[in-house]
Amino acid sequence: MARTSTITRGGAGTSAPAPRAPRGSGLPHWVVPYALLAPGLLVIAALLLYPLGRMVVMSFHQVGLRQIRAENPAPAEFVGLENYQRVLESPLFWSSLRNTVVFALITVALTLVLGTLVGLLLHRLGPKMSTFVVVGIMAAWATPPTTQAVVWKWMFDPDSGVVNWALNLLPDGLSGLLFGRADWTGYPWFNDTVTLYFVLIVTVVWASFPFIAVSVLAGLKSIPGELYEAAVVDGAGGVTTFRKITFPMLKPIFAVLTVLSIIWDFKVFTQLYLLAGGTVNREAFNLSLWSYAEAFSNPPKMGLGAAIAVVLTAILLVVTCVYVRQIVTTEDVR
Repeated sequence: MARTSTITRGGAGTSAPAPRAPRGSGLPHWVVPYALLAPGLLVIAALLLYPLGRMVVMSFHQVGLRQIRAENPAPAEFVGLENYQRVLESPLFWSSLRNTVVFALITVALTLVLGTLVGLLLHRLGPKMSTFVVVGIMAAWATPPTTQAVVWKWMFDPDSGVVNWALNLLPDGLSGLLFGRADWTGYPWFNDTVTLYFVLIVTVVWASFPFIAVSVLAGLKSIPGELYEAAVVDGAGGVTTFRKITFPMLKPIFAVLTVLSIIWDFKVFTQLYLLAGGTVNREAFNLSLWSYAEAFSNPPKMGLGAAIAVVLTAILLVVTCVYVRQIVTTEDVR
């Protein structure tokens, strides 16, 4: 063993053993992060990737009652791209795609704007009041989609809904000027596709903006206060301060929130299913509801439903990738 010499107070030299090298963990350093991530990745693969792969495989087959029965199921018949051809040739595809895209665009915009405004308001409140409001609005975000739909369907009920009751309180002239009708008694909000999607937008925005507000509030707390103090000294107003300081500093947060909102709003299903009363009104279908209607119709066409779901997933991937690429390109240019 190598030895080192040390000098004592008296000047005599003594030998001391050199420190031992620490024992290795047995894994190269570059492997450790992947080993730590492996359990989570396995869970994600089991819960997400496997069902997604099964859905893709099913979309190339004809799957019905004979293939899913418990006893002696028949093998699924491979049909290639036939299901996708039927999807693209169906008139319901274009109407469902239109409903999906228009609803998502309006809902994402309203959710981001309302959530940002509420987040800015919360940032100006005191700690106790801000905490109280956050707890209150997060109760809406934590409400299950089924409960959301039931509550808002009751509020817009034609006979006993509070919305029609409140609109009837308006003067006839004002109500006619704003909405084109004076009597709201028994008005059927859920019979027409436009008014049905209006109620759906209200429902989803009500439940979604608290997450945006709290995320914006967390981002605002990370911005140094000296920047706002300097802006006040320079005479900048609220709009200028938001445009020059707040938005650039929170741009990564807004990018993530936009992507999440697009994904969530593109695949809304539960609220639309309950508000529309099932799959009766085919004109109100979005891609998610159409996929469900085909997969669980009588007789069920699960291969066709899976193909619609794959198309929806592909559209989401394309939209998300294009948006993220645009954000990254903008940052690189800057």
